[in-house]
Order: sequence, then C-alpha cells, then structure tokens
Amino acid sequence: MNNYKALKVYLGDKKVGTLALANNHLVAFEYDDGWISGGFSLNPISLPLEKGVFLPKKYEPFDGLFGVFSDSLPDGWGRLLVDRMLRREKIEPAKVDALNRLAIVASSGMGALTYRPEHDLERENSDLTLDQLALECQKMFETNQSENLDALFQMGGSSGGAKPKIFYEIDGEEWIVKFPSSIDQINIGEQEYEYSLCAKRCGIEMPETRLLDSGLNTGYFAVKRFDRNNGRRIHMASVSALLETSHRIPNLDYHILMQLTMKMTRDYDEIEKLYRQMCFNVYAHNRDDHSKNFSLIYSGNRWKLSPAYDLTYSNSIGGEHATTVDGNGRDPGKKELLAVAGQIKFDREKAKNIAEEVEEIVKADLGKYLK
Repeated sequence: MNNYKALKVYLGDKKVGTLALANNHLVAFEYDDGWISGGFSLNPISLPLEKGVFLPKKYEPFDGLFGVFSDSLPDGWGRLLVDRMLRREKIEPAKVDALNRLAIVASSGMGALTYRPEHDLERENSDLTLDQLALECQKMFETNQSENLDALFQMGGSSGGAKPKIFYEIDGEEWIVKFPSSIDQINIGEQEYEYSLCAKRCGIEMPETRLLDSGLNTGYFAVKRFDRNNGRRIHMASVSALLETSHRIPNLDYHILMQLTMKMTRDYDEIEKLYRQMCFNVYAHNRDDHSKNFSLIYSGNRWKLSPAYDLTYSNSIGGEHATTVDGNGRDPGKKELLAVAGQIKFDREKAKNIAEEVEEIVKADLGKYLK
C-alpha cells in the first residue's frame, strides 16, 4: 500500500482543495482557487473560505487533521473493521496515519467529501441476510474474527459510532441498519425505533426510520441517510468537528450548542429545533448526547441543523449527560431547560410549553423504558 503524503479533496466532481502532510504529523489544507470563487467554507470557524494554507493548532484530537476531514473517517465499529482488514493485508494499523486512512475511505465516507487517490483494499462481494450479518458482527466482537470480513467491511467499514452497522439499500435509497452490540439488550433495535417515532411526535425533525424483520430478535433499526438525497451527497459537519474538540471528553453544555447553532444558522427556527431535541434528551434519558451526535448540514446555500439521530435510552460517563444542561449533567429538568432557552433569548412561554409537551409525549410513549 502506498504511503501518500498528499490527497485531493473533492465534492462531487469539483475539487475543493488539497491535504498535505506537514511538520509534527499535522495535515495542512488549502482551498483550490476554483472552489474559493464558487464554493463555500467547509467549516466557517476554522476553515474560512479564503486563500492560504491552514494548519491545525495541534495533533489531538483528530490525529493531525481538521475535524471536518476527521468526520469522514470511521469510528468505533468502522475503525475495528478497517484495522482488521489492514492486518489481513499484513499492514500494522498503527503505522497507517490519518491521511492514508482518508485514502482508504476514498468516496465511501459520511457526508459529501471524497478523497483521491484512494487505497483499494481487495475484497470479495458477499450476499448475506441481515440475520447472518448480525451474527457475523457478534462474532467480530467476541473473537475479532469473521469469515465474512469482506462483506462487513464493504457494508460498514466507513461507518461511525460504536455500534455495528451497515450501509443498506432500500427502495433504491441509501439507509443505515444497526445491529445489537455485545453490551446491548437483544431488542435494542425495536427500542431505538420506538424512540424515533416518539421524537417525531415531539416535533423533532427525524429521517425516515423502519424496523426490519429479524429471526433473532424483534427487529433491526434502519434509518434513511440524511447525507444523501437522490444520489446527491450533502456536506455535513459534526459539532465535534466544528469546534475542533473531542467527543470522547464531556466538555460541552447546551448553552454552547445554542450559541454555535445561532452563529452558523442565524435562525431561531433552528434554535427551536435544538431546544426540542434537548428537551427530548432530558426526558427520554438519552444521555449519550456528545458532540458527534449533533451535526449541521450545508444545504440550499445555508447551514442548518441536521435531522436528529442516535436517539435512545443511554448514559455517558458516570451515568450523566455528555452535554450538560445549564451545567447540570446528573438530573437536569425544566429549570435548566428554561435557563438554556433564556440565555439564547428564546421565548420563555414558548420554551415552557414545548418542554411540557415533550415531557408528556415521552412519558406516554416511552414510559416502559424509563421506569
């Protein structure tokens, strides 16, 4: 496998810019002149649309990359599969830097960005059922081995998050299907599906979701990709990437999320969307609300919040929220929710009504999970 020192970044057939290895293992980026004249900033905070070479301030937390490019890389389950494929090719994963991992991702990553030239790891196609794929995922967790590694890598090697998942086509559209991890209860798919339906009832923008049949449990959770639209790739950036901060360290408060959303969108409709999701996370006990579980997308020549995702009963470190609510991660309630709304100058009476509405719907729909 070649050891690339530079990659070209594309969005569709348009060259966005160039990534190049610099000193101290940092990866510099420069916009292409053509992109500057007709494109948009990939991250208005750290990569403004202007001529010049941009260099990350430090190696961590993205292994020398800017966060928006690190978003393209697999995390958790996807990285496990990539590392296993590299070892099969007699390549030590620790010796493959972030730039060359982007070359492995090439055009298969989340969001709109693609990378050239690419590393093509040889793999065979396989036609497995969802139940067979779920069992292979379980085997990977338990033994770090799978006879169908090629299929798992091809369908999920560029995915993010800790849970095993695959990219899957339904009715000609691109979806993500999740499988239970080794620490999940067997019917976690049904639970996440019910959470998604409840979130929609709470007025939260959600992608289309389904519960796919299984012979091993009550079903697999499937969600339509919001970074794809009729074959068109949509640029997205996680809050982790926008703020250049690690999602593994609980260092975020919803006050910061609100300020970032206002800075990026200048739209109180987007503030309301975030406020509803914050209320849902509090009342539905979705505490794994870290900075990679919030994203913004660039669509229609403007930034806006992405649809909500990864909503389910969960905990972060110490059982608290990864993102605190007015400083409270352990047991936030209406007081803290209204304090967040107040600081961003969101109408207090409207905020109070939304909080009460969301609380009532969550108790009615998800009460069995919250006992």
